[in-house]
Amino acid sequence: MSAAKNMNISLQIWRQKNSKEKGKMETYKLNDVSTASSFLEMLDQLNEQLVNERKEPIAFDHDCREGICGMCSLYINGRAHGPDTGITTCQLHMRMFNDGDTIVIEPWRSAAFPVIKDLIVDRTSFDRIQQAGGFVSVNTSGNTIDANATPINKQDADKAFEAAACIGCGACVATCKNGSAMLFVGAKVSQYALLPQGRIEATDRVLNMVRQMDEEGFGNCTNTGACEVECPKGISLENIARMNREYLSASLK
Repeated sequence: MSAAKNMNISLQIWRQKNSKEKGKMETYKLNDVSTASSFLEMLDQLNEQLVNERKEPIAFDHDCREGICGMCSLYINGRAHGPDTGITTCQLHMRMFNDGDTIVIEPWRSAAFPVIKDLIVDRTSFDRIQQAGGFVSVNTSGNTIDANATPINKQDADKAFEAAACIGCGACVATCKNGSAMLFVGAKVSQYALLPQGRIEATDRVLNMVRQMDEEGFGNCTNTGACEVECPKGISLENIARMNREYLSASLK
């Protein structure tokens, strides 16, 4: 890997005081940005500059900064999480950009993800979808069976694990031309539908989660496939197909 260098960049960033006021793009110049910096460290550097200038810093979401929590989701130069694949925004590094570049940074664009402030959006719609059906029955009578004592087909276990890798960042919604949450919901339905522990509530789960998804205002899926491409965890479109099969089966019962 080549040695880190410093560069000067221009940033066009969405600024919005709250969900009720109109927002606009504002331009900032930032010098001496290390190519070894993460994208969020670059934003930290910009905010330090704004504070020193007695200006309001830019509000953006973050937590783990390890690609686990999905909080740091940003739309960068027209792509969810920026110009790299298989990563979240916090895993994006400034070496992906060049000296003199103009970088456009926006929040997720979806009616179901209203802007709270600047680059922070409200993703509690995802929480409500999971609350509608994302649980399993557990025997707490004192005769609880150890999970490892239940034999599960290796292929099903692997697919359930892959579906459970979804971190709920919302990149699928942000990149979809319809603002669909089908990949997210499909992953959450699949991680339970593939396991015997999840079959008890399987019928109610898929019906309730899809109903809640529609009530939140997400769009429908037209199989463009952009969601799978931009998903930082590589969640497969197979999960949408599985959810559709689960939904059809549950609707006929």
